[in-house]
Amino acid sequence: MKKNIKNKTIVALLIAIVFVSFSFQSKFFEVAKQIEIYTTLFKELNMYYVNEINPAEITTRALKNTLKDLDPYTNYFNEQDVEAAKIRREGEYGGIGASINYSNKNPMIVSVYKGYAADKAGLKSGDLIVKIDNQVLEELEKEDSSSLLLGTPESPISIEVLRNGKKLQFNLKREKIEVNPVPFYKKIDSETGYIVLTRFSEKASSEVKKAFESLKEEGIKSVILDLRSNPGGLLGEAVNISNFFLPKGKVITTTKAKVKKWSDTYLSRNNPLDLEIPMVVLINGSSASASEIVTGALQDYDRAVVMGKRSFGKGLVQRYRELSYGTQLKVTISKYYTPSGRCIQELDYANRDLKTGKVPKFSDAGINEFTTQNGRKVFDGGGIIPDIVTENETLSEDTKTLLASRALFDFAIDFRNKNSIINSAKEFRFTEVNFKQFQRFLRTDTTFLTKEEASFKKAYELLNSSQNKKIKKEYFQILNTLKTEKINALENNKEFIKNEIKDIILDQYYYEEGVYQNKIASDNTVLEAVKLLKNTTKYNQILSGKK
Repeated sequence: MKKNIKNKTIVALLIAIVFVSFSFQSKFFEVAKQIEIYTTLFKELNMYYVNEINPAEITTRALKNTLKDLDPYTNYFNEQDVEAAKIRREGEYGGIGASINYSNKNPMIVSVYKGYAADKAGLKSGDLIVKIDNQVLEELEKEDSSSLLLGTPESPISIEVLRNGKKLQFNLKREKIEVNPVPFYKKIDSETGYIVLTRFSEKASSEVKKAFESLKEEGIKSVILDLRSNPGGLLGEAVNISNFFLPKGKVITTTKAKVKKWSDTYLSRNNPLDLEIPMVVLINGSSASASEIVTGALQDYDRAVVMGKRSFGKGLVQRYRELSYGTQLKVTISKYYTPSGRCIQELDYANRDLKTGKVPKFSDAGINEFTTQNGRKVFDGGGIIPDIVTENETLSEDTKTLLASRALFDFAIDFRNKNSIINSAKEFRFTEVNFKQFQRFLRTDTTFLTKEEASFKKAYELLNSSQNKKIKKEYFQILNTLKTEKINALENNKEFIKNEIKDIILDQYYYEEGVYQNKIASDNTVLEAVKLLKNTTKYNQILSGKK
């Protein structure tokens, strides 16, 4: 009898092995088949298509399109992309010391870094770069224009810009640019320290440690860690920063992947910097990924009060995989979970509606309750929910469209051109009068265009009736009405918009440092955090879970 059972077990095992082997071979064959189809198609296209084609450009576009319906974090990087990604991770590069955006094919300077080459040479935000070393940029693709700005430190570069309709020439030398992930830290008052962390680059934990230890030497008794608008970065840096304020041996986060070796538990492995100092962590809707790992860990262990607005909800982990010829794949390999077991991923990309492109939310199916170390209730299904919500404002669709346009930046440049100085970064306020000026500016702005305006303009163009005076008159009347309505609608988010413009203006005069000098004096969430840290009873009550 035992022999029969043993034989049956062996047969079942062999069948399972054969099935798995067949399944693997079948899957491998399908992959190989599709690669061969693409290769043969590409050869035929290259050989016989009537016009010359750019093989690298077509391949890059094909690969990016292949990945676009998976999730927004799984990406293909060509050689130029790899270099740019390396700069973002490592936080240093050889360049002029300016961040840029694009106006058509020309790079526009949106911010200059204090003390670096662009700043010393006199380049300003709003300068449209038209030539680099006599190369006209309109003739190049965006990535080629960007690469011309980068180079070996100390190498010369000639830049021609368009500023207020005039062409200006600048000759400067590239420098090693180190982007500090902690651009600002300071004592707000005699007891409260404030640290801003803007990204989780390779120097994030060392810079946070330096800032915290410096503030401790100055005698702080509480600290605010500002992670607002921090999009994340390196998981290891998030673990290290959490470890600064949590005991050795604590679970910071766990990851669960399809590949078993990439499922892991990340522990705090070092002695902490401080286990007692009262802390408030600030987050908002743009705090994501590594920011949420730190916030989730400190919240789950009741180590800090979380304040602000619900975070973004990115519970996915990526890893870079080397491909041939210096290219890379950044691929989502796992989901991460906070110490209490929460996965805070908001969007369910696996069930995207391919027809509409709409991605459902995990919270649509309901949220799950978890508990912190002290028994406080916390929830999954879309970001970290603050213990104290201080930013309740819901942005309208018109406001979101405004933020996606260049209107705020263009107004800030116009403001700077009309006002040579502002007296103080700390005391500057964007007043009601300034907001009215902004609304008048929007009358002539062409970058802030709502869906309704865009659709109406398209319909007018299709009518081809510009010669019909009556229709033309009515068209502009309706267009003017639509513009008035959208400008008036911005009143609903007036305070938010005023703060956004204020930050951009301050950067023009006092760099990034000035933006944060102002925040510690006027930002409502920062002021609420200071107030809470001074109320020991309320602070302890929140973390204990007692009402």
